Formats: sequence, structure tokens, C-alpha cells
Amino acid sequence: MELKKYFSKFLTQRKKNFSEKDYYLSSEISKITGCGIQNINLYREAFSLKTTSKNKEIRNYERLEFLGDSVLGAIISWHLFATYPDANEGYLTQMKSKIVNRKNLNKLGSELNLPKFLQNESQTPLSENIAGNLFEALIGALYLDVDYETCKKVVLERLLTPSEINKLENKIVSYKGLLLEWSQKKKVNIKYETCEELQPNKSLVFRSYVWLDEEKISNATETSKKKAEEKAAQRAFYILNKKQSILENQKTAT
Repeated sequence: MELKKYFSKFLTQRKKNFSEKDYYLSSEISKITGCGIQNINLYREAFSLKTTSKNKEIRNYERLEFLGDSVLGAIISWHLFATYPDANEGYLTQMKSKIVNRKNLNKLGSELNLPKFLQNESQTPLSENIAGNLFEALIGALYLDVDYETCKKVVLERLLTPSEINKLENKIVSYKGLLLEWSQKKKVNIKYETCEELQPNKSLVFRSYVWLDEEKISNATETSKKKAEEKAAQRAFYILNKKQSILENQKTAT
């Protein structure tokens, strides 16, 4: 009973020391990570946007995002190395790419609703990658606030669990990359022919054709060359995969 009173008094005193905004941030981040907040300044910085101010003391999330990117990469590399003892380097690299690619990080950051913790309003439209950027900044802040082992435990037990990682094993991140790898194994030539097209509504698009040796396999249009080639590669994959299995077990060396 006395212990309960002590903690109640401690938490009340702590709340008094925090502004209402800081207390909310501290409480919500603790719910996400399962860790008590030691240095609220780190999390303020992790959720602060860049401003036009020339004051060098005003920081934003970008430095912590840079750190979090490296910390997350190390944690995931260790996890994959330990989980797949027979996997070759190529498979481990592909799996890591599926986990830490921008699209997946954006998904993780959005599921945690991290943009709601932003400490200041943006003077420009937010980047489409803001949720993923904040996810990495959060990991950077957590690493500095606790330690590497605790951070690793939080990432693998609360933020990106092994079951979630396993779901990504058969996910295709890049059809273009998959076709390239397949063509190299089969010693065939895959090439892309991409050109600009003016639509009837006068909008400019890119049309990409996929060639297998001298045969045109598929084509697609998109708003950028990169997107057009990826969509055309996806269509080519489904066409070719019906004729011969492109997806093979790439976990062990051949």
C-alpha cells in the first residue's frame, strides 16, 4: 500500500514537472515502447519538423531519423542472421530490404499514427514518407534514451515482431529486380524500352515495354519512368510465371 502511494506521488510530481504537451507525448510514447521516458527532449526532437528559423538550437527529426535508420538496420540484420542460419547473403539482403524499405516503414509509422505527435505545424505539405521518417526518428530517440539491447527488444517485441517479419518473406518488393535476377539465372536478356506519350487530355505519361530477348512481353503507362517500368515488369512477371516458375527457393545458395 505504501509502495502504491509512493508511485502515485511520484507520478503526480512528474506530471507537474512536464507541460501538458510533454506529459501527453511521454505517456503515449511509453504506451508504444513499453519503456519509461528518461529524456523527453529526445522525443520532442524526434517529432519536430524542420523550420525556416536560423536558430541552430532548434532541432528537427532528421538527425534522429539518420541514427534510427542505422540502428534499425543493425537490429534487423542481427535478427535475420540469427533466424536463418542456412540462408545465403543474397537472401538475407532481400529480406532486409523488404523490412526496411520506405513503403513498409511508412506502413508501420502510419499504423502507430506517429504524425499525430508532431510538435509543430508544417509550413509546407508533409512528405508522403513522413510516417516512415518519424518511425526511424523514434527508434533513434529510443536508442539514445535507453540502450541498444532494450531498443532491440522493443523493436522485435513491440514494433516489428518476428511474425510480422515472417509475413514479408514471400512479398515481392520489386518486380523489376525479380525479373533481372531470374534473367541472369536463366541467361536470357530482359530489357526495357520507355518513351513519353501525350494523352488526349494533354497530360504527359511514360509507356514502358518489357522485352524478353526479341519478344515483347508486356507494357504499361504511369506518371514516371520508374513507375511505368515497375508496372510493366509486374505484368511481365505474371505472364512469364504462368509459363515457368520464376519464384524459386532463394534461401540457400545454388
